[in-house]
Amino acid sequence: MNEAKFQAKLREYAKLIVKIGANVQKGQRVRLQAGVDQVLLTQMVTEECYQAGASYVEVIWECGEINKMHYQYATAETLGAVPHWEEERFKQMTVDLPVRIFIDSSDPDELAGIPADLLSTVRQMRGKVIKKYRDQLDGKHQWLIVAAASPKWAEKVFPGEPEDIAVEKLWDAIFDCVYLKDGEDAEKIWQAHCDLMTQKASWLNEQAFHKLHYTSKNGTDFTVELIPGAKWSGAGDINHMNNTFYVPNMPTEEVFTSPMRGKCEGRLVSTKPLSWSGQIINNFTVDFKDGKVVDCHAEQGEEVLKKMFAMDDGAAMLGEVALVPKKSPINQSGLMFFNTLFDENACCHVAAGAGFPEVLDGFLEMSNEEILEKGVNDSLIHVDFMVGSDDLHIVGIREDGSETDIFVNGTWQSKSAVFRNRSRGLPLFSQKKADPGQSTVFCRLPRVLFLKKISFQTSLFSYKDFDTAKSQVLLP
Repeated sequence: MNEAKFQAKLREYAKLIVKIGANVQKGQRVRLQAGVDQVLLTQMVTEECYQAGASYVEVIWECGEINKMHYQYATAETLGAVPHWEEERFKQMTVDLPVRIFIDSSDPDELAGIPADLLSTVRQMRGKVIKKYRDQLDGKHQWLIVAAASPKWAEKVFPGEPEDIAVEKLWDAIFDCVYLKDGEDAEKIWQAHCDLMTQKASWLNEQAFHKLHYTSKNGTDFTVELIPGAKWSGAGDINHMNNTFYVPNMPTEEVFTSPMRGKCEGRLVSTKPLSWSGQIINNFTVDFKDGKVVDCHAEQGEEVLKKMFAMDDGAAMLGEVALVPKKSPINQSGLMFFNTLFDENACCHVAAGAGFPEVLDGFLEMSNEEILEKGVNDSLIHVDFMVGSDDLHIVGIREDGSETDIFVNGTWQSKSAVFRNRSRGLPLFSQKKADPGQSTVFCRLPRVLFLKKISFQTSLFSYKDFDTAKSQVLLP
């Protein structure tokens, strides 16, 4: 596309980021983090934040090349230390509760060649200091992760293409994945998208499943227990301090919850590469016993994978299960993005590490210990990895042994749900429920019904989270 058309599209993107994703409110401070290669988009997002009424926009620039130099030349002790001034800044965030926007354009191989031990040590050291502030932010501010095309990333997604062509193709793919379509109202599209995912989550909440059983011909055979009463959510979340709805990941196609800590068994086989700590992990299997990872193997990045699961006690347990049909636009694109924000929204996935306290009613009044006792995992990390396949079969199992197919052949089962008793293998009854394929939810919170009570601002939301997811920015 020509430059004028591209800039117009980029402006639409900036508006979508601010109005729908972060949903910046009048008087809020904004902390905007972006790569040095994204000056134009950062300028536009900054302006849109001010247009939305932001009191101040703080811009923090990142440079992948310099970041790698730090790991090449500085010591682990230096990199892992959190200076007093930096800790004070995190502390201040728990007071100001700024909207946080992350524009990710990083190279998936940014830290290739850096020893896994060094990466792990640095994350552990910093995490021990930063985590308490992260915990204080949960559910109390809006946050958002979005993507922007860069030459290094584009080269990874479109190998062999000239740099300018690859970057243009990646921008086109990003715009498509966030429903920025020529001649169409992106805000209305997102409103409908949120409604659909809310229905999916609502249906799952109605079923009150006790366990999920995953099987696939690739070797996946895995059972995970769910937290009683924990809610399924979708793309949106709520900032409980001001009742503002926001969408923390754009794109987003998932319906998710946090499973019971330490209650899963079996094998999961990856279906897409994982980019973690600037390194690629590919073609891997993960074996669980008594709720923990006991073994893992990878064709690429096995050492990094093992270090990831060994970050702390919670890193070897699951913090999230997420359902994404193979008909996801991201999956249908046929592209491998090598970026979790996109690849996790192409197929079903799970996450090792921290769970979401928001799945519990009344989580804001609970201590970290109480949340842990309820079954939500805790960790320094939250890392999503993809397990969805074209033949993935997911069965929901209730405490009475009755079963319902949730996913068949990698997608939502039809609306006529047939429940089966595992002991008899016979249908117990049929019932017409909300179609999980046409179902609902865009929230990470257990507030599915609450959505209807929220006033929509600018034809959309006036109402969400931090931590990864999901994205994944557990360590700012």
